[in-house]
Amino acid sequence: MENNIFIKEVNTQQGYLDFITFPFKLYKNNPYWVPPIINEEIENIDPDINPVYRNAEAKFFLAIKSGEIVGRIAALVNWIEVDKIKKRKVRFGWFDVIDDLNVSRLLIQKVIFFGKKHQLEIIEGPVGFSNLDKAGLLIEGFNERNTMITLYNAPYYAKHLEKLGFEQLAHWVEYEIKIADYESSPEKIKRFSSLIMDRYSLKLLHFKKNKDILPYVDEMFQLLDKTYNNLQTYVPIQQYQIDHYKKQFIKYIHPDYIKCIADKNDQLIAFAITMPSFESALKKINGKITIWNSLHLLKAMWFNKRASLYLIGVHPDYQKKGVIAIIFNELQKLFNKKKINIVETNPELEENKSIQKLWKNYENRLHKRRATFTKTI
Repeated sequence: MENNIFIKEVNTQQGYLDFITFPFKLYKNNPYWVPPIINEEIENIDPDINPVYRNAEAKFFLAIKSGEIVGRIAALVNWIEVDKIKKRKVRFGWFDVIDDLNVSRLLIQKVIFFGKKHQLEIIEGPVGFSNLDKAGLLIEGFNERNTMITLYNAPYYAKHLEKLGFEQLAHWVEYEIKIADYESSPEKIKRFSSLIMDRYSLKLLHFKKNKDILPYVDEMFQLLDKTYNNLQTYVPIQQYQIDHYKKQFIKYIHPDYIKCIADKNDQLIAFAITMPSFESALKKINGKITIWNSLHLLKAMWFNKRASLYLIGVHPDYQKKGVIAIIFNELQKLFNKKKINIVETNPELEENKSIQKLWKNYENRLHKRRATFTKTI
């Protein structure tokens, strides 16, 4: 115990519940924090449920002061990253604290100790177990809501980490894009889309039911590996992770919001997964799924003026050939049909200039920035 702060490791169901629900107290009156689904968050960290533990190890800690929880953190090791990619890195995630530097320092010390125990050399976060988890500390855009697949944090988090000797590493940007009617949408995108479709003999895949999507999900994740495997933060996705995320997120997917492109041999060469915005619904249900609360999610699924881009994958052979224009042209038609007028992008690595170049064709607003923080241990 130091400065009346006690750090407690949690490994029981009650401990997991306390760990997951701490931000509900911390951000109770914050209009910009969007709560996650409590049961889903517990499943993500429970080693008896999440198959990621086949190639990962984790410890979860709570900071207690005067009998009250004042902070939390997870210490994570992805052994594929360490053993196969040779990055001797301990990750930290699920990082939330009150504005007390001592709380942050003691929690970070637990992660560093965990990393040194495994002979690791650097610490980085906030990240999850893999690239499919929420990542990136918010460093701009504190007066904007997070989406269901991104993190929210107060401005002082970055100040704490910097005072503890961390430096920024990877940087992400997020855009809010205004969707005009199709006639007013960029002619350049429409013409280019048609041209690229004809030039490479490409075709669109359309889905009517969720079960129609399932046969393509594994192929989408394989394509995701090919799309991003050269990026600095990427770790290959394992099949059991795909199965887990498929089970977790398929209920939020509407078949109209999935856009896939195949080549003349029926091989998937690009896809985009988009979702209606669930932020308002998640604020209303406050982390709990009940029969009544489910109605808020259903309403968000079917009656919404906002959407979020979740994942975009393009085969390396077709990157920088205009395929993204085809995807967004089809999304434009979808958004107009659904009367969606605002789309929020998923965090994009700052160096991903090709996708950001596309947004310049639309009325857009760079409204959030994120970063991971690192230091040698």
